[in-house]
Amino acid sequence: MDAFFVSTGVVALAEIGDKTQLLALLLAARFRRPLPIVLGIFAATVLNHFAAGWLGQWLASLMAPSTLRWVIGFGFLAIAVWTLFPDKMDDDDAPVKAYGAFVATALTFFLAEMGDKTQIATVALAVHYQPLWMVIAGTTVGMMIADVPAVFIGNWISQRMHLLRYVRFVAAAVFALMGVLALAGVGG
Repeated sequence: MDAFFVSTGVVALAEIGDKTQLLALLLAARFRRPLPIVLGIFAATVLNHFAAGWLGQWLASLMAPSTLRWVIGFGFLAIAVWTLFPDKMDDDDAPVKAYGAFVATALTFFLAEMGDKTQIATVALAVHYQPLWMVIAGTTVGMMIADVPAVFIGNWISQRMHLLRYVRFVAAAVFALMGVLALAGVGG
């Protein structure tokens, strides 16, 4: 269960203030249909994080455990630094309303997650934790914990986005701690 709980917590924290959370706010304001948006987020996250998790486990099979420890440790430290910088939505990221709420959400979320810190964290978590399905379940639940409230209370959150910068610092500290623990060989 460690794989599930750690993955859930790490991704939920990393997702606060992330571009995909901002995307959830935008989609909620644009479509005003929460259920298809939530289902689109879920579908995109499962597919994206499965691919990331599979990649993480494949990379783990190519490395010696001592090398892997250093890669994981420095990877989490890099994500900690990355978390300190807030994401912003580009005009290119706006979904196309013509496709409907579910399709627009699934497509834009899948693409927005490519190379995102939560996807990179999923790769690192899959390298470190077994079984893969628990990591994917955990990272998916973490995404849903962070993004579903944004869909349902998008207007309220959008008026208080300045508060999310404090959560970013907590998330960065968690990633830094995980990196230091991995480098020290704790839990591996």
